[in-house]
Amino acid sequence: MTILPLAYSTNGFTERTLIEALKEIAEIGYQGVELLGDRPHWTLDTNTEANAHELRRVIQDLDLKVSNVNGNTAMYFWPKWMPETLFEPSLSHRDRSVRLQRLEATFALMDWAKLVGAPRVSVTSGRCPGLSTPEVETAHFIESLHTLCEYAEQLDLQLSIEYEPGLLIERWVELAQVIQRVDHPCLGANLDLGHARCAGEDPIEAIRGLKGKIWNIHIEDIMGLKHYHLIPGEGDMPLALYMQELCDLQYQGMLTVELYTYANHPQKTDREAASQAFTYLSQLKAQLSEI
Repeated sequence: MTILPLAYSTNGFTERTLIEALKEIAEIGYQGVELLGDRPHWTLDTNTEANAHELRRVIQDLDLKVSNVNGNTAMYFWPKWMPETLFEPSLSHRDRSVRLQRLEATFALMDWAKLVGAPRVSVTSGRCPGLSTPEVETAHFIESLHTLCEYAEQLDLQLSIEYEPGLLIERWVELAQVIQRVDHPCLGANLDLGHARCAGEDPIEAIRGLKGKIWNIHIEDIMGLKHYHLIPGEGDMPLALYMQELCDLQYQGMLTVELYTYANHPQKTDREAASQAFTYLSQLKAQLSEI
């Protein structure tokens, strides 16, 4: 078995169509792909069975595996993207009607994930705007997760939560507690190693603490705890140590490179960023296999 197969998220290719992104990712040499479940690669308006079946055929023809459908953000709800709207409507919002909007959209995304042959969908908690206490918002989020897990089970999909600095769920301990409270076999973690670093955690502790419940890994580099995704090798994260830990704990999933910061970068093309990341991580993998 290949250790830590590499995937690439199409949120790094948002200046291209989804089909164009898939072809670029396959040509570079990645074994897998994470599909962006948001604009421009997915919207409620383009979610049709015909489109999904065509996409599944393309993925199979390119010999790619789907690591995840990234449903973390919800730009498709808004006519124009703004940072304040990135995660809204959220699954933890104090207004039940708002939570239901996001639930219905996530149901549609899960239907699409099933049609294209994806094994899982990831979500986030949304921000903690201070309109209710964190405890109340967490209770709302857990209620939403119970509903989503029931639907995921019907579709034979996994559901994963990604935590992120600045969100309601922003540390691995909080995520572990939510997973424990929901207590559903479909539910696990979409662990972003850079997010753990930016949260002031040791990513190795996060890996160990979430062992057995990590469905997918996001990998990028970070410099100086600043939440800005860099190409692996350009930050100060000891990525080889994290990869070794994943191997030691027999992690069975993919390493999904997430470089949305290079979709429209002034100095490096999206293709150059993806290629550089693939070369660097492949070298680290080769070193691990020799140990």
